[in-house]
Amino acid sequence: MLTLLPPTLRGLIAGAALAANTILLVPLVLIITLLRIIFPLPFWQRWCTTFAIKVAEAWISLNSGWMKLTQPMQWDIEGITELDKKHWYFVTSNHQSWADIFILQHLLNRKIPMLKFFLKQELIWVPVIGLCWWALDFPFMKRYSKEYLEKHPEKRGEDFESTRRACEKFQHTPVTVFNFLEGTRFTPHKCDKQQSPYKNLLKPKAGGVAYVLGAMGSSIQSFLDITISYPDKQQPSFWDFLCGRVNHVIVRIQEREIPTNFTGKNYSEDEVFRDEFQQWVTQLWEEKDQQLDELYLLSVDKGWSKQPGDAKPEPLQNGLKID
Repeated sequence: MLTLLPPTLRGLIAGAALAANTILLVPLVLIITLLRIIFPLPFWQRWCTTFAIKVAEAWISLNSGWMKLTQPMQWDIEGITELDKKHWYFVTSNHQSWADIFILQHLLNRKIPMLKFFLKQELIWVPVIGLCWWALDFPFMKRYSKEYLEKHPEKRGEDFESTRRACEKFQHTPVTVFNFLEGTRFTPHKCDKQQSPYKNLLKPKAGGVAYVLGAMGSSIQSFLDITISYPDKQQPSFWDFLCGRVNHVIVRIQEREIPTNFTGKNYSEDEVFRDEFQQWVTQLWEEKDQQLDELYLLSVDKGWSKQPGDAKPEPLQNGLKID
């Protein structure tokens, strides 16, 4: 019944449900954080992390609940049936909207280990949420800029070591490390500004992925390459998503082989590895760019998008056309 309500009202209900869900469950994670600080015992730390992840998975499930109630979404998903929660994964995806994160969490929750983002070390001091990330064992890493290393050459290699130490806790417990290779959301303006060679993607930032794969050695068992396509190649705003204006989405999940020679290598120090890894990512991105064009044509066949060459879409409100 909620899907029949006006979009703005649906957006308010979805936003309120998200806020209530967060207010309800975040205190539990903060309590777990406090217990971890008080009792710094290895077995207790592991138990607290496991419980915190259960809370986070419940948060995602509740989000999936209000999504189903407020959004008349039609899904076209492939590749999700062959996943295993007992595997170690590295996951990447193209990035067009904040809605991407909720869609990925909705699709992957409890099918693989919970998505964990690598975060800059400074983010641990973000009020409340920094503690939640720490309680959930999100890895914090220290990265030095090229300019900083030129002034302080003695710091070379420390960023790789900090990544390796952050990954040590994942050697014995399955984990999913997630990274948006583009580093930010795609827009045509950003694409033109950075002179991207791709029509539908920004230039990939290979360094972050290379650091993780190099630091985690052979622990990562699968590389999941995810492609998300919205009708008419739009980039819906998060408000559009809450209002249920994202009526259709196509998602393709492909498991790719990680070259064995990528493990244990230092991206910043090993020039041969750096060149090989950049070539690998370039090929990955060329295929994804082509796939996005193919998915657009598929959405046309489904009647979800305009025919190629049709008149341009009508002016948008909040990123998507409103019928």
